[in-house]
Amino acid sequence: MKKMIAFLACAALALGAACAVASENTCAEEKAEGFVELFAGEDALSTDLWTGDIDGYPIEDGLIVCRKGGKLLTKDEYSDFVFRFEFKLPPRGNNGVGIRCPIEGDAAYQGMEIQILSDAYTEAQPWQKHGSIYGVVPAKTGALKPDGEWNCEEIRAVGPKITVTVNGQVIVDADITEVKPIHDAEHPGLHNKTGHIGFLGHGDPVMFRNVRVKSLAE
Repeated sequence: MKKMIAFLACAALALGAACAVASENTCAEEKAEGFVELFAGEDALSTDLWTGDIDGYPIEDGLIVCRKGGKLLTKDEYSDFVFRFEFKLPPRGNNGVGIRCPIEGDAAYQGMEIQILSDAYTEAQPWQKHGSIYGVVPAKTGALKPDGEWNCEEIRAVGPKITVTVNGQVIVDADITEVKPIHDAEHPGLHNKTGHIGFLGHGDPVMFRNVRVKSLAE
């Protein structure tokens, strides 16, 4: 029933295109491309697909809602991939996407964290703004919709090339081969070859839907 309630959207094929046709499941084109649905409005998160702090992310009305938060990670590890999802921020909402991160430790340092952060944080440093690789690569601003509206995001990782697209705008297009942290901290996992992907909640009730991933590993 909740699948019928949840209004899901699939991204267009081209990088930088906005969310497109609404559907109950990942669009046929994405399935044909090899995308796997990690969440599409089910009543519960699948323990075949997810691990970590599952209890911190209950399903409410067909949506993943960060409550207690913590690290909600894919059960599988990914090296090169495309990760697509939709999210809605509460006022001054804060979350993140860990990529190529281990189960243990702080994903922002032991892997990479792509920021999920409301534009209301005007005091945030450039490397903390939404879409930034936390502490490493600042993102362009201006792509987020106002708090309380749905956004579409794609994170593409191919070797050292990291691209983040939000609502059709490329806000990060970085080669991290020679990149070093731009704040006063070490990032030993910055150049991990593989790891888990997932949400890094702090307790703000950020909502997620239509979560899917495609492995680009050969």
